Amino acid sequence: MMMGAWRCRAWLLLLLLIFCHLFDPSMSQLDSRWVAKKRQMREKVRKMFYHAYENYMAHAFPHDELKPLTRSFTDSLSELGNLKLEHLPTDYNGSALTLIESLSSLAVMGNRTEFERAVIWLSENLSFDVDARVNLFECNIRVLGGLVSAHILATDYTSKLVQGSYKNQLLVLAEDLGRRFLPAFDTPTGLPYAWINLKYGVMENETTETSTSGCGSLILEMGVLSRLTGDPRYESAALRALRKLWSMRSSLNLLGTTLDVTTGEWIERSSGIGAGVDSFYEYLFKAHILFGKEDLWRMFHSAYLAVQKYFRHGPWYHEADMKTGKATYWQLTSLQAFWPGLQASANSSHREFVHVWKKFGVLPERYLLDHQMVHPTEKYYPLRPELAESTFYLYQATKDPWYIEVGESIVNSLNLYTKVEGGFASIRDVTNMEKEDHQHSFFLAETCKYLYLLFDDSFLVDRNYIFTTEGHPLPVLSAWHERLPETFIPSNWTCVENEKSTKPASAMSQQVCPALSLNLGDSGQKVESACHIPDAHSDHRCFTDEDCGVDSMSCRRRSCSMAGYCGLWLLI
Repeated sequence: MMMGAWRCRAWLLLLLLIFCHLFDPSMSQLDSRWVAKKRQMREKVRKMFYHAYENYMAHAFPHDELKPLTRSFTDSLSELGNLKLEHLPTDYNGSALTLIESLSSLAVMGNRTEFERAVIWLSENLSFDVDARVNLFECNIRVLGGLVSAHILATDYTSKLVQGSYKNQLLVLAEDLGRRFLPAFDTPTGLPYAWINLKYGVMENETTETSTSGCGSLILEMGVLSRLTGDPRYESAALRALRKLWSMRSSLNLLGTTLDVTTGEWIERSSGIGAGVDSFYEYLFKAHILFGKEDLWRMFHSAYLAVQKYFRHGPWYHEADMKTGKATYWQLTSLQAFWPGLQASANSSHREFVHVWKKFGVLPERYLLDHQMVHPTEKYYPLRPELAESTFYLYQATKDPWYIEVGESIVNSLNLYTKVEGGFASIRDVTNMEKEDHQHSFFLAETCKYLYLLFDDSFLVDRNYIFTTEGHPLPVLSAWHERLPETFIPSNWTCVENEKSTKPASAMSQQVCPALSLNLGDSGQKVESACHIPDAHSDHRCFTDEDCGVDSMSCRRRSCSMAGYCGLWLLI
């Protein structure tokens, strides 16, 4: 009886608190201030985008990218990923790369007039029949991804982006480009060459070295191209390469960074979540959402567990040998900043990236964790979007206003350090903010887009999109699913599955305890929850209890000792 009365009082108190919150004038004023803040920041980002876009159109279009300091251009599509600037074309005048990359951002910002004008120009002028050797990965995520995304947006009659008659011109261009990609996959392993000549195919004596990202991050764009055209060759080629790559993993479920496409042998066995590997993890997860392929979910789940076990060190992620799991390089790379957004729950990792950003004003390309200093030869910041991307995703997941403040800090830094009269310039050296004469196309495709969506997500209302690694939105359609992924059925979002259920269980969604001793359904399969990863390093040091997480066996919170070690410390 007393317990019932206590519960009644608790509910009344809760209702009273809710009532006070709803009708407290100070709370309403606080909410209105945040609305005003977001509106103000949205307009700042809009101005950033158009300052970059209009300078490109005035001084660089139809070439590939803008050189903002000299107000000139660079035909950089053949230079992307080409560190030694080898085999550059002699008769190539650009493919309007930045315009293609800007299409989906124009759509997000609701600029129908400029979107339609760009579609018409590309339809009438763009050709891929050019003698230019390009990086398959870069051309896929930037050009093919930009075209298929813009085609889907152009045919979305609810948005009315194209007022005139649209006859699938962007899809025709995308299919032409996709056909030019196919010769790259003609290898003994099915792993594609990193380089392809758009007119002549794979060149004689072409290098056989490629990266994990380069052959494992093609499935979204090429898969969508197959779904739009009905031609299965593009998806089949990308999927075969992805599955071959997964078969080359070590016994620890780790992959290296670079490999040989003819022999299938690893060249660089040190790996992490940064350059050369990053989008491989991203595309496993996103392709599962987009196409409903269960094997891609299983690959991602195993790969994610391995990352958490062998790369994670407190809030940081270092690199490790794929065979042994032993740490190799203790460094932060700017491309790693996408990882908290992929997790959508990695507040501690995100805060560390924000800390480094605020330390320098922008995020250096490589930061040595063991020495707490910028890498001596990689001090640059090329306007990368990954931190803005993670900030957007984490705000969507939590609605914590702190992420709005982070976004405001990023916007202010970009305007302070990188804005010039002719656009936005990359930073050559973050220690002195020396500028470099290059405005990358991804600044308009991603950096500005994610910041804009952080402050105004109306584009996403009543829509369900995933974004490619280049920030191009692709709709999640049930018609594209082999079958609805059970991970994304709301009834499965519980911590413990019904004992009589025969559905395949997901350890990621179940967060099962104890992690290693649960039998699932009738299969008797044992799983390890991705949310309960034991430390792989005996020298793991902690600073706060938050660094220590949950014990993998008992599911009890671990704490940080005075000596800086995580453990289950008994209180007597």
